[in-house]
Amino acid sequence: MKIARRWWLATTALGFLAPPALAQQAATADAADSAGDIVVTGYRTSLAAARDAKREATIIKETIAASDIAAFPDLNLAEALQRVPGVAINREAGEGRRISLRGLGPDFTRVQLNGMEVLGNVDSPQDSRGQTTRDRAFDFNLFAAELFEHVDVEKSYQARQTEGGLAGTVGLFTARPFDSRRSKVALSAQAGTNTLTHDVQPRLTGLVSLNGGDIGLLVSGAYSRRQTREQGVDTYRWRHNKANGSDLSALTAAERTRINSGALLFARGNRLSVWDSTQERLGLTAALQWNPAPSVHLTLDALYGRFTGDRFETHLASRGGGGSTWLGGGETFAGVVYPNARVNALEWNDRDEVVYLDVSGGKAATETRRQDTRNVFRQLVLSGDAALAEGLTLSWTGGVERSRYDMPVNDKFTLEGFGGVTSDYRGGRYALVNRYRFDPADARFWHARRLYANATFQHTALDNAKARLDYRISPDDTLSLGGEWRRFANDGRYAEQDDILTGAFRSGMVSARVDGYATVYAGYPGQRWSIVDFPKMLKQLNINHRDYLSVARVFSVEERTGAGFVQYDWTHLIGALPFRGNVGARYYATRVTSRGVASVGPVTVRGAYQGVLPAANLILELDRGALLRLAAARNINRPALGALAVNGSVSNDNGELSVAIGNPALRPYRSNDLDLSAEYYFGSVGYVAAATFYKSLDGFVSTQTVNDVPYRRTGLPDNLYPGVTATTLVNSFSRPVNLARTNLYGVEVSGQADLRFLPAPLDRLGTALNLTYVASRLDYARLYPGGITTTLEGLSRYNANATLYYQDKAFDARVSANYRSGYIYSASPVLTPLGPDQDVTGFEGTIYVDMSAHYTLDRHVQLTLNGVNLTNQRERQYSNSSKRLYVVTRAGTTVLGGVRVTF
Repeated sequence: MKIARRWWLATTALGFLAPPALAQQAATADAADSAGDIVVTGYRTSLAAARDAKREATIIKETIAASDIAAFPDLNLAEALQRVPGVAINREAGEGRRISLRGLGPDFTRVQLNGMEVLGNVDSPQDSRGQTTRDRAFDFNLFAAELFEHVDVEKSYQARQTEGGLAGTVGLFTARPFDSRRSKVALSAQAGTNTLTHDVQPRLTGLVSLNGGDIGLLVSGAYSRRQTREQGVDTYRWRHNKANGSDLSALTAAERTRINSGALLFARGNRLSVWDSTQERLGLTAALQWNPAPSVHLTLDALYGRFTGDRFETHLASRGGGGSTWLGGGETFAGVVYPNARVNALEWNDRDEVVYLDVSGGKAATETRRQDTRNVFRQLVLSGDAALAEGLTLSWTGGVERSRYDMPVNDKFTLEGFGGVTSDYRGGRYALVNRYRFDPADARFWHARRLYANATFQHTALDNAKARLDYRISPDDTLSLGGEWRRFANDGRYAEQDDILTGAFRSGMVSARVDGYATVYAGYPGQRWSIVDFPKMLKQLNINHRDYLSVARVFSVEERTGAGFVQYDWTHLIGALPFRGNVGARYYATRVTSRGVASVGPVTVRGAYQGVLPAANLILELDRGALLRLAAARNINRPALGALAVNGSVSNDNGELSVAIGNPALRPYRSNDLDLSAEYYFGSVGYVAAATFYKSLDGFVSTQTVNDVPYRRTGLPDNLYPGVTATTLVNSFSRPVNLARTNLYGVEVSGQADLRFLPAPLDRLGTALNLTYVASRLDYARLYPGGITTTLEGLSRYNANATLYYQDKAFDARVSANYRSGYIYSASPVLTPLGPDQDVTGFEGTIYVDMSAHYTLDRHVQLTLNGVNLTNQRERQYSNSSKRLYVVTRAGTTVLGGVRVTF
């Protein structure tokens, strides 16, 4: 670790100190480029295009560009975005999934695809990472990166941009035929494997682009199939607990007193765990561009994406029941009487956490879980522009988008037994060693305990139309007016059954023996255990467990928004210094309709809000290549979908009326933003930049309960509950409301340069580096009872990237390291009568290292090699701010090799 830190510091110092001193050498090297000594191709082309886009932008923006058609610089969009200053990602099975921007979580980053807002959820297989969470975040592993030509990350706001995305806006742009001046065909094939799955992972891409001058057609497709695995250890979190009837006779009197006081914290259970998935990803795009006249340009974009996951999950668990630890009294199950658990020995640390526990007759279990998931995304967008008169241009975008995420199968079968287990956490903060005094692979040890099933379906629709008029007042001044209409709808249903056969097993009506359908799982290193073969189990028990499902929740949320803006752009001089920028304001009005099912029947509730968002972006060119930017704006972020749903309950208990619902009247989060950036550009790819930013955030959402309010305050219809009128007194009314506010500030430094001052052949090396620091704290007691003051959920204080690349005419390679410091995942505490069990959950910091290399055989054929997660980085999730073990997993290293052919 010390060596890694020294390498990081040395590389950072080299990257940031060398470029200014080498501006003259860079200029000389540019001349060498033109002579053919060092060519700007491959990855260097991507850096140069991104640098130029950043420099020319009127807003504060970062860009990632493909070096050639269908040649995006990373395999995954999220992993490409993590190289951008201020961006952090989370990973699922080692692959980038969601992004956080400048310290704010995925829900605060708005994603647009070909100019339209997009929502595409893939889901996590782990409950601890928010499985089936309904939010506005976008999962970037939905699409293959090869389908995209460039990605923009807009960090400051301008009036002509759609409101929302309080952290910023990520714009995704698929390839189009006019991206290249000539017709092209590109084919790419890769195959690889992962060190944990050892499967063959194909990855295929094809693209045909026909450019006929005034008309062009492009079609592309990308397919991949891979098996993923995350394996490790986890706990059911930690709880204050007592002996609950366990035999403590082997302990000292002091130890017995300590346990029975309830002061000790036990892991409620622990598990050896494996999450497997077979993923298939298919993406198809089509783009038609037509210029029917020199002043008219039309583009039709179509995109189809499908992501499926066939998941398998299994655990060998030491566990308890009813929320207890696995200490406990005797139990009778299916006619068998099990003796009390006996505690043979235990140790605890100075935080009262039990770090060693030896139990005889403790409850053990295995879980076998299967899930089928499917995400389908469709989008059609028509955009264009036309010159209506001298200096007057009309631009428009209109489109429709539909996506659905379905999990029709989510089944879990639990086996249970009682035996001796020793759990030892003394090897370190994230260490766990279990020793079993029974054979977990012997089916005769286990009995059937529980069959659980659920199904989740979520659908999203977006219809969008927007247009603007740009009037060029003078060659240096433009006035823009525009309007937008948008309809966003999200609906779904959730069905489950949590107790299909437990009663039958317990009463002996159905045999609890599992010999006929148990099999042995041997995929966990060094340990085997019994799991359930689902088809055999269903046949032997003669059930169709899907028939037991009952709908638990039905919801729909629809937002309709109208907006208009005015914006003035200019390019002038202040003295001899070029001065450009824009100022403007945007008005928006949104109506929300939320439908759901409360305990008394269907409910429909409506809400509305509106506002004005001013924005200004100013750029002053201090010297050739030197820029100073200042941006100020107000922006919003619409509330989470789950908070807007009206699902809830209305009850009358002995004349006391209680109402608990979602809140369609929630107002959006609001932010006042300031950004200042200083940038210096040199050479063909080089720049250095330093930026600082500040956000004043208001509107964080929490559930609030008020007493003795008139029924009309609930927003529910009068006829929803018998005998209730608008003036009826509601004794307890609970709903989400906007409560808390905080401030956020940060600093970004970044730069990239060719290292041409080095002797040959090292003069073909280059580096790209960035570091971001973000700080913000929130008193979560305003949001959650018992909450603490801590950093914002999802905020990492430090994010850093270092890339070292090498490129000559035939060969290029790069290695990239990404560091993300630890962050709070959830600040919602868990409180019990014995005391608070946890105040937060969070993740420790990570360093991911990836590489890629390309060798060009001729102008048509290129060999490729990619490595992802070269160090097999651990993901460490903790429980409580004292950082008790929660989940620790590894996902292995993935290596892919292949060939790319271009005509």
